Amino acid sequence: MIRVLIVDDSLTLREYLKELLIMDGRFQVVGEARDGFEALNKVKTTKPDVVTMDIQMPGMDGYEATRRIMEEHPVPIVIVSAAWIPQEVESTFKAMKVGAVAGVRKPEGIISKSFKSDVRDMLNTIKLMSEVKVIRRRSKQDQFTENPAILSKTERQFNKSNYELLAIGASTGGPPVLQNILSKLSSGLSVPIVVVQHITCGFINGLADWLDKTTPFNVQIASENQQLLAGHVYFAPDSKHMGVRSNKTVFFSHDPPEHSIRPSVSFLFRSVCSAFGNKAIGILLTGMGKDGAQELKNMRDCNAITIAQDQETSTVFGMPGEAIRLDGARYVLSPDNMVRRLNYWIG
Repeated sequence: MIRVLIVDDSLTLREYLKELLIMDGRFQVVGEARDGFEALNKVKTTKPDVVTMDIQMPGMDGYEATRRIMEEHPVPIVIVSAAWIPQEVESTFKAMKVGAVAGVRKPEGIISKSFKSDVRDMLNTIKLMSEVKVIRRRSKQDQFTENPAILSKTERQFNKSNYELLAIGASTGGPPVLQNILSKLSSGLSVPIVVVQHITCGFINGLADWLDKTTPFNVQIASENQQLLAGHVYFAPDSKHMGVRSNKTVFFSHDPPEHSIRPSVSFLFRSVCSAFGNKAIGILLTGMGKDGAQELKNMRDCNAITIAQDQETSTVFGMPGEAIRLDGARYVLSPDNMVRRLNYWIG
C-alpha cells in the first residue's frame, strides 16, 4: 500500500481525494493537512510515501510548503491544481522548480466529460511518483551550479555555423530543468528550439506562459505549418505528435501514441534526424520510460550532436539512462554543462 498525505484547505476536497484514493485499492491515506504549516508537521509524523499538495491555501501556500518540505523532510510531492486557473498553473511550475516531482489536474467532478481520465491520470501519477527517490534541496532555489571548466579541443571542433535546430525531449522533472537551461542560454541563439514535454493534459499552455515570463525567449505552443525562427522556443501541443520539415516548418500527426505517449519525443527526434541530420542537436532530459532514447541514438548515427542529462541531476533517469545504455548520447551532462556547450555552439 502506498502511504499518502493529502494537503488541501478544503475539507470537501480532502474527503473527495481520500475517497478516490481508497477506492483505487493501491493507497492508504495516512494523514490530512489543511495548510502548509500542518503539512510540515504531518510529513514528520506520518512518514508518507507521497504527498498530494494543493497550491492556493491560506497561511503557508503549496509553493512554500513544498520548498520547506524538500529542504527539511524530502518526500515526493505531486501538485494537484486546477489547470484552468492561470495563477494555479504558474504556481505549480514554481513548486516543481523547488522540488515537486509532478503536477496533475484536479478532477472537476463526476459530471465532467474528462472525469474518468482525470482521475485515472491523477491516481497513476501519484502511484508512479511515490517511487521516485528524491533528495534534500539546498536552501537556494537554483539547484545547479555553474561549472567554470573550459571546453575541450574536441568540443571546440563543433562550429556554431553547422547547426540549424535544437530539439529537446523531457518528461518527469522536465519543467524546472527546461527553465534552468533556457534562463541561462544566450538570448541571441542562432537556431530555433523545439520541445516535447510529457505533461498532464491542460498544463502545456501554462508551462509555455511560465517559461515565456521567466526566460529571455519567446516561448509558445507550435501551430501547423508554422515557420521556426531562431531564438524562439516551440512546444508540442496536447495530444498531437509534432514533427519538423527541412524548411523549418512544423507539422502534426494523430498517429497512435508511441511509448503510450502523444506527443512523443520519438516522433519529434525521427523527423529531426530525417530533416536535419548532422545539422541538429538533440537533448534528452529527465523522465520515466524510453521515449526518444532509440531516436537519439539514430540522431547520433546521423552525426548530430546528442546529449543526455546525467543521473545526478535527473529526477528520473529513465529516458536519458536508456539513451546512454544504447550509446545514443555523445555527451552525458548536467544542465549547467549543457548550457556552457550550447552557448558556444549556437549562442
